[in-house]
Amino acid sequence: MTSFRIERGPFAVSQIEAWAQLDPRFRNWPVVYALDGDEQIYVGESLNVASRFRQHLSSPEKRLLKGARVVLDPTFNKSVCLDLEAFLIQRLSGDGLYQITNRNVGITDRDYFGREDYQKVFTDIFEELREDGLFSRSLPEIENSDLFKLSPFKALTDDQEVVVLDILEGLFQDIDAGSPSQIVVQGEPGTGKTVVAVYLMKLLSDVKTWDPSEQLESESPLAEFFVEGYPELLRGRRLGFVVPQMSLRKTIQRVFKRTPGLEAAMVMSPFEMGNSSEHFDLLVVDEAHRLRQSGNQPAGPLYKMFSEINEKLFGADDAELTQLDWVKAKSAHQIYLLDSAQSIHTGDVSGQALAELASLSDAQHRRYRLTSQMRVQAGEDYVGYVRAVLSDTPPEPRLFAGYDLRFYDDISHMRQAIRERDDEVGLARLIAGFAWPWASKRDKDAYDIVIDGVSMRWNSTDVDWVNAPNSTDEVGVIHTIQGYDLNYAGVIIGPDLRYDPKLRQLTFDRANYFDPTAANNMRRRGITFTDDDILQLVRNIYAVLLTRGMLGTYVYICDKALRERLRTYFGGSPPIRMPLR
Repeated sequence: MTSFRIERGPFAVSQIEAWAQLDPRFRNWPVVYALDGDEQIYVGESLNVASRFRQHLSSPEKRLLKGARVVLDPTFNKSVCLDLEAFLIQRLSGDGLYQITNRNVGITDRDYFGREDYQKVFTDIFEELREDGLFSRSLPEIENSDLFKLSPFKALTDDQEVVVLDILEGLFQDIDAGSPSQIVVQGEPGTGKTVVAVYLMKLLSDVKTWDPSEQLESESPLAEFFVEGYPELLRGRRLGFVVPQMSLRKTIQRVFKRTPGLEAAMVMSPFEMGNSSEHFDLLVVDEAHRLRQSGNQPAGPLYKMFSEINEKLFGADDAELTQLDWVKAKSAHQIYLLDSAQSIHTGDVSGQALAELASLSDAQHRRYRLTSQMRVQAGEDYVGYVRAVLSDTPPEPRLFAGYDLRFYDDISHMRQAIRERDDEVGLARLIAGFAWPWASKRDKDAYDIVIDGVSMRWNSTDVDWVNAPNSTDEVGVIHTIQGYDLNYAGVIIGPDLRYDPKLRQLTFDRANYFDPTAANNMRRRGITFTDDDILQLVRNIYAVLLTRGMLGTYVYICDKALRERLRTYFGGSPPIRMPLR
């Protein structure tokens, strides 16, 4: 039985006085409140909400808010209120109905006595506020949305908070000293690189615009940057955010558009950044391993644009220049978030270039690592396990408690299971490597993928395919899913990856690889890509796909020899052997 109640009224002195006379808890009790106005909302917690409201009414920004809601509960304490405040801010941000005017430094994720029971009450509070018009979508819909997953109002893990703290200390030291920064953050899939990148942009924007007269209540160590001195180091400085992949870039632009202090225009492709007339003080580069070399562009006009940007920035079109060089030329300070094992295209910057970048950041004591697994519930070991399974010396097969890992011999059964998971929890999708031609791009009635009589089509959109209406009936190619989370991933390992039982090793089948330009040689630079070169990229592709599912991964393998080789590694039973006669 819940004991909370929600008081509602206008955000005005008269209403505050009336509440304070009605119930002494408005003056001396931990509560959570929400103040809303025209498309904006602020969520806070206080031990004296009447006094806090008076402070807000004296603020030029908050006095424009119109409605007030206060959540009271006789069992609440400070820890509960901090948790509820974070819960509501994150869901409001993911819902997208309002712009959140809070700064993100106060979001906490701390355990306390009875937290599990209180969080059940939070769901009831959410539903009442939803009925009251503060939310437009259900809780599962919000928590499955990219607005929620990539929101800057995330509660950082201890691991992420330490990295963000170290990044800011080093960055501010460099800015103050007038020294350039090349900061590298490395992390495997699911460690929250994009979350950290978006969080940093919001936090830097908040510090940049912070008014010393503004009261900031937070126990986070990141609050130490909201003091005199730090805002002055950022004032007038231009910040930019670079994302190589179009689908992920469009999603992050939507997040920035809904976040005060950030703008969609801050999020750029490498080409937009290179062509910009502005020079940036700081560029944050997400998925930096997907920055490109001069060759093997995904579209013809980009070859010319690449050369033009080289000439604009360096005075000559040197074929050895990469988009990594563009970032350095266009900014004084850079923060790169990367995982070289997620390079999936021959046009991506080379592993050598990324290693040199890491070495330089090491020399400046500016390289940091994210290790805590945020995506896959199987834990940190799962990512390493998947990468080892796709090597020529796989580990011992193992199970991951609490993680739904299944192997299928029938593609129709896997497709049905993914549809069932989508009906249950949402965000269950079929995904695959680029091992089939894309006939449906020219003929909408054509099928692209046919396996054992089951006909399927590639993704019908390149932008935010995961949330597209038809995505449950389609197969997402690798480029639509890198950087995204799914609840369940149905991974189809295509015939581009095979197993040679005689050589006892994985092989690349070039005849079944259809990623445009990805296997092309770079004639201008005299680079020829062997099958072994492409094989490593294909291994990376399937490692990326196999680490998208938060709750589970289902696997179907086209090549029969590879299927028998790997079935026991993904929860499949050993094949039944008929006795010899």
